[in-house]
Amino acid sequence: MSVLKVIEVLAHSETSWEDATAKAVSKASKSVKHIRSVYVQEQSATVVDGKVSQYRVNVKLTFEIE
Repeated sequence: MSVLKVIEVLAHSETSWEDATAKAVSKASKSVKHIRSVYVQEQSATVVDGKVSQYRVNVKLTFEIE
């Protein structure tokens, strides 16, 4: 039987929401092992001078506990 845990992670990117999501998973995987899935819970962006300057995501990562 496997036991799974969910944590919430915030990340940002100057490129896209997809890149922000990838960065969240990449950074978390350095200290959290066995990540199984990522759920993008919320997306937002900051705007400077009428242009999107930063994409932000709030994600939930699911991983297996050893």
